Order: sequence, then C-alpha cells, then structure tokens
Amino acid sequence: IAAKIIAGAREAADVGGFETGDRILERRKLVGKITTGSKGFNELLGGGMETQAIVELYGEFGSGKTQVAHQLAINVQLPLEMGGLNGSTIIIDTENTFRPERIAQMVRGLPPGPEGQTWEPEEFLKHISVARAFNSNHQILLAENAMDLAEKLKDSEKPVRLLIVDSVTAHFRAEYVGRGTLADRQQKLNKHLHDLMRFADLNNALILVTNQVMAKPDTFFGDPTKPVGGHVLGHTATFRLYLRKSKGEKRIARLVDSPNLPDGEAVFSVTMEGLKD
Repeated sequence: IAAKIIAGAREAADVGGFETGDRILERRKLVGKITTGSKGFNELLGGGMETQAIVELYGEFGSGKTQVAHQLAINVQLPLEMGGLNGSTIIIDTENTFRPERIAQMVRGLPPGPEGQTWEPEEFLKHISVARAFNSNHQILLAENAMDLAEKLKDSEKPVRLLIVDSVTAHFRAEYVGRGTLADRQQKLNKHLHDLMRFADLNNALILVTNQVMAKPDTFFGDPTKPVGGHVLGHTATFRLYLRKSKGEKRIARLVDSPNLPDGEAVFSVTMEGLKD
C-alpha cells in the first residue's frame, strides 16, 4: 500500500503537481523518523529527523554538521525498533568530507541489535552510495542521478530513505562571487532545492543538507553569524538547525525553524563512538 501511495505522488508530480488533500494525508502517514542517537536531540525534533522533509544543519567549522550526517547515514539503516527505517543512504559530497573509517568507528559504537547481534561496518558501508560533486552544475546533475538510483533500489531490502548533501551551498558560494551574480545563484540554488524536495516526497526520504555560516558584521545583539543561501534556503528547508560548539565533545543544536515544533535547544556529544547524549 505504501508503494501505491508513493506511486500516486509520482503520478501527481508528472501531471502538473496537483494532489488532493486526502492523498497528501495518506502520504503524511508514511512519514518515518530517524534517530540521531541522542535522546535530547531526538526530543528537540519531535522524535527524530523525519522523511518527506529537508533538514538544514548550519554552523561554523567544527560544529558537528558532518558528524551528524555520518551518524544519520548509519542510523537510517537500523531496524524500526532501534529508531531506523531499514533504508539506505545516498551522499552528495561537495567538500570531500565523507570518511568510511568514521562510519566504521560509529558502527562499532552502536548498541547491540534487537536479537543482541553486533553490527558489521562493511554491511553499513554497502548501503551508503557516495558521489563527489566538483561544481554546482555537477551537484545538480548528481541530485537528478540520485532519483534514478533510488528508483533502482525502491523494491530492494533497503530502499533509499536518506539523501545527504554536504555541503549544499559551498560550490554556489565559490562560483558566484559578488553582488551582480546573486540573483543567478539564488535561482539555481532554488531549482536544486526543489529537485531535492521532490526527491523527498517521491521516495519518502529525508534530505539532510549542511550549510556554512558567514559573519553578519551589522549585528549588535544576538549571534553575529547567519547561514549562507539567504531566503531561498530558509524558505525551502522544512527544519533548520543551528549547531554550535560547547565544551569538549559537547555540541548544542538549536531548532530555529520548523512547521510544527517549538524552537528550543538540545545538548548532545560527538564521541569516538558517534552521537550520544
């Protein structure tokens, strides 16, 4: 039945994008949540990161964005009773930050499975497909290719439930320099984000994007940093999370924007074994 509902969404996308409210409600019922590995972080998100949504993680270098992405790439593969979705992951890597060794460390740090089984890093790595994006056009193309890969895997034991773009803005920021290029950049970024949102809906997947921050020199009160990508990203992301460093392994996640949850903060730790409370 789930496959039928998603197929309905695909048809709707092809006939001009209109879908009736009851169909949308049916599709919303399929939304799954992926655990972050931290109880506090999960609670902030209403139980975990949800599918059919774009979650944006922004923060300074070292705030834990890529660590969270690596952890989710593992957790989505876990069984439902452990907060996973029995799914696989696609990663579009724009800054060469994917590290299979880090995945292996985190897998070894997982709690034992429902039958007390231990986990094999190779098994998890098998279900993570990574492509390096070399410029913004290539990045957009890879998002389109991801659609074909998800289609191929949709009836497999681990359909794609997570697409990570780390970082979503880096190439756009590097290629479009100066005020005169801003409109073009935003238009292209907008198209890319809409492709990603469509992927989320058609595959019942979570889109997790990371984003850098830039200094906002005119701020007298509050935090002097803001995410790159301007209003385009702000309006497209379903959930926006601001990550910042605290003492040692601790990180603070602030929910800045969400359609249905209150703003709030959670503290979690990035350890050798992965994300913990």
